[in-house]
Amino acid sequence: MNRIGMIGGGVGAMVAALLLARKGYEITIFEKSYKLGGRLSFVERDGCRIDEGPTIVLLPDMIRGILAEAGVAKEELELVLCDPLYTIHYQDGTTYTKYTDMERQLQELARVFPGDVTGFQRFMQDMRVRFTTGKPAFLERSFLQKRDFFTYENVKTLIRLRAYQSTRKMMAHYFQDERLQDAYALQTLYIGGNPGDTPAIYSLVSFSEHEYGIWYVKGGYASLVELLRRKLEESGVRIMCNAAVTRVPIENGKAAGLEVNGAFHPFDAVLLNGDYPTMLPLFGEEAKKSYTPSSGCVLLYLGLDRLYEEAQVHQFFMGRSMEEHMKQVFQTKEVPADPSFYVFHPSLIDETLAPPGKSVMYTLVPVPSGEIDWSAHPEFIEQILDSMEQRGFPDLRRHIEWMQVKTPQEAQREGMFGGGSFGIAPILFQSGAFRPQAKPLPYENVYAAGASVHPGGGIPIVMQGAKLAAEAILQSRMRQKGEEPLDSIGVRLS
Repeated sequence: MNRIGMIGGGVGAMVAALLLARKGYEITIFEKSYKLGGRLSFVERDGCRIDEGPTIVLLPDMIRGILAEAGVAKEELELVLCDPLYTIHYQDGTTYTKYTDMERQLQELARVFPGDVTGFQRFMQDMRVRFTTGKPAFLERSFLQKRDFFTYENVKTLIRLRAYQSTRKMMAHYFQDERLQDAYALQTLYIGGNPGDTPAIYSLVSFSEHEYGIWYVKGGYASLVELLRRKLEESGVRIMCNAAVTRVPIENGKAAGLEVNGAFHPFDAVLLNGDYPTMLPLFGEEAKKSYTPSSGCVLLYLGLDRLYEEAQVHQFFMGRSMEEHMKQVFQTKEVPADPSFYVFHPSLIDETLAPPGKSVMYTLVPVPSGEIDWSAHPEFIEQILDSMEQRGFPDLRRHIEWMQVKTPQEAQREGMFGGGSFGIAPILFQSGAFRPQAKPLPYENVYAAGASVHPGGGIPIVMQGAKLAAEAILQSRMRQKGEEPLDSIGVRLS
């Protein structure tokens, strides 16, 4: 099993390819686009550059650790701490800012939510224990068999993590003020989940922001793609762009190789890195279960003739009711009437993104996935621009030199399942053992990585999923040789 063909050139495939190339595998990546990166990409225009997809960099030690195993030295990726983390603006004029410094955070809580200081301290204390327990139990393991997940120890851990609750309900256990409950539940939207439906284990995301910080990749998150591409070439990985895989022929319960642009390429194993549900037709089958896509996004990319120096890199602007917004996104599937939204203004800490005196900005609005013809709702964009002008960016329209809009319709055309922007939704029965695993199909040599595969979405988590896929491939080869399998890259099981 030395020759591996990978379908899709997203960060999952790139990381898995680097890990496996270091173990002597011959890797070919087939990417249907003209470039690698998947969701990690730039919008570029008039000398400006801004991330098209992910912007918030979490769990820097996980990213650096996995990249180090893949042959990327720490100093090759410049990370900048965002301090403060971000500010949340409420409709009533209240603002609440998050910090990594605990003393400063407690002062901010005493200023804005004095009745919730103790609850926050309890939240951090509990989550620190739960993160230490949950990370090795669930993030760092595959569950190729459901029985591997439902062990006595895992069930005890799930109960301690209150995984049976929603993230929003768990926040009510710590915070009295509903605005603060929203502030520590909205992070499920980073992976396209409804705070009211997403299992409470995902509340560890809001904890990780305080504990490990929010970071920025100098040059933009998508600059990681060029770094990885260079490492792939140095490692001898073959990269084929404009190469659409049309079929995965199966022979005797195994993938024989890949059909690409009408030509057959034999491989010993195949790794899927497209959005998992969209990969199944390549095997001549549809999904045997019905998957629920994550939320969609309306995204505004702006080139400005000024810098809003009084702003922050990351900001959230809340609507009147987060609960009503989420109902419209996930249940009634309608255009949100008064949505919350996120604004990213990276030019505040990165002068390389735009010409002198200019800047870039990105606004993300959670919306239903794939249900709405957004070309029929131009007023929605105007509503968001109105709110931005009124609440944080005076005279914004006057300073816009160009604007580009992306909706779930574009996302679906690009291969995102159901128009969701974050893979399949992180609901209970699409999490943990219920999510597609590193070895997701009943074929001996087919593996998977990506946002729709366990452990889930977000760049560091997708990297961890890529590592799990690489480990599964290594374990399979060692079993074929009659050797002891590996627990992680290069570490034998005792």
